[in-house]
Amino acid sequence: MIDRPASRPAASFSRRRRQVLVAAGLGALWPVAQAASAQLPVAALLADELARALRHGEPLVVMVSLDGCPFCHVARNNYLAPLHAESRLDIVQVDMWTARPLRDFQGQALTHDRMVRRWAIKVAPTVLFFGPGGVEVAERLVGGYLPDFYGAYLDERLQQARRATRV
Repeated sequence: MIDRPASRPAASFSRRRRQVLVAAGLGALWPVAQAASAQLPVAALLADELARALRHGEPLVVMVSLDGCPFCHVARNNYLAPLHAESRLDIVQVDMWTARPLRDFQGQALTHDRMVRRWAIKVAPTVLFFGPGGVEVAERLVGGYLPDFYGAYLDERLQQARRATRV
C-alpha cells in the first residue's frame, strides 16, 4: 500500500495516480504518435474565434499542445481534429513554448507561450472550454488520460461547456 502525504487530499492523490497510469499507458502509443499529424487551426485572435464559436451556439475549445508530445498527437489526431472536421465545433490550438503571436480575448497582443503561462498550464495536452466573455465554462481536460476513457472525458466536458454556453 502506498501512503500519501497527510497534507495532500485524497482527490489530488488519486488524480496524480491516474496521471501516472495514463503516462504509462500512453507511452505504448509512441510509435503511433510518430505518424503524420492532423492539424487544428492555430489560435491567432481569441476574441474573433470565440465570437464565431458562440454564433454557432458552441463553446470555443482550445487545445494547448507541445511540439513532439505523443499525448498531444493522440488527443489531436484521434479526438479533436475529427470532432472539428465533423461538426460546427470551433477548436483552435495554442502551442507551448512558442513565440507565435496571439491576441487574447480582450485584444491584447502576446505570444502563445505567454498565454499558456497566463492560463497557468503546465501539462500538455490541456483542453480548455470558453464561453461568453472568455470565461472557462467547463473543467479543463488535463493530460492524455487512458485512450479508452479520453473520449468520454472530452464528451463530458463538452456537454458541461455547451450547457453553460447556451444559458
